[in-house]
Amino acid sequence: MTQSITIASGKGGVGKTCISVNLSIKLAQLGRKVSLLDADFGLANSHILMGCNAKKTLSDVVAGRNSIEDVIEKTSSGVQLLAGGSGLLDMLNLDNKARYQLIRNVEVLRGSTDVLIVDAPAGASDSAITFAAAADRVLVAIVGEPTSFMDGYAFIKAAHVETGLSKFSIVVNMARDGAEAKRHFDKFQAIALRFLDVELTYVGHVPFSTALRRSIVARKPLLATRSEGHRLEDEAFTTIARNLLAAPVNTGNGLRFFDGNLPAEQG
Repeated sequence: MTQSITIASGKGGVGKTCISVNLSIKLAQLGRKVSLLDADFGLANSHILMGCNAKKTLSDVVAGRNSIEDVIEKTSSGVQLLAGGSGLLDMLNLDNKARYQLIRNVEVLRGSTDVLIVDAPAGASDSAITFAAAADRVLVAIVGEPTSFMDGYAFIKAAHVETGLSKFSIVVNMARDGAEAKRHFDKFQAIALRFLDVELTYVGHVPFSTALRRSIVARKPLLATRSEGHRLEDEAFTTIARNLLAAPVNTGNGLRFFDGNLPAEQG
């Protein structure tokens, strides 16, 4: 059974795409067949972090020029990448029908994918909430700053109120250690549970790492370079991957990835 995970954040700059890319690679290293769909339309950069040129993107699928199969790029790390369009205004303003059709089209990945990772737009846009609601699990990336807490809460509230999502996994990025990360999660959870009837699951943290920052500049994912010097980062993503696959799953009657019973049309 193919699983789907949407990775979201309340704001930009918290490392969402870096987490999406390295988590995808770690899941592949753990033996899963992984597809990474960059749904951060108009601002997509997963292909940059993976060092790919992405001649065809999801913008070509939306425009009807290509199929999903045409834009799949098999990376050296074993992840199938579906790059989004970058710098394209039409992709920034996708309507509900276009988003719905893309969710339907992803069905063709079922045979080649154990886990679909969706890198959603930052914030609580219609696209971010639609792709969150379509997934089995939603992973929200936060950092230990009040603005990140506020924006992460705003995303969870919007997704909960608008679609009924109630289960969210949380990863803390750029933490000095596990104890600090857990303190940040506890504070964030206290804020969310004070006002919302939701369930938050802490799946781990990504350490503050100059190596991760250098890998972004080098356009080579850190976990794609198997090095003993990256042991902390490797262990962190292993923990996140395993905890995430065991985290609670959302269920619902709306648009869902890999739902063979989707109706033919949605406005």
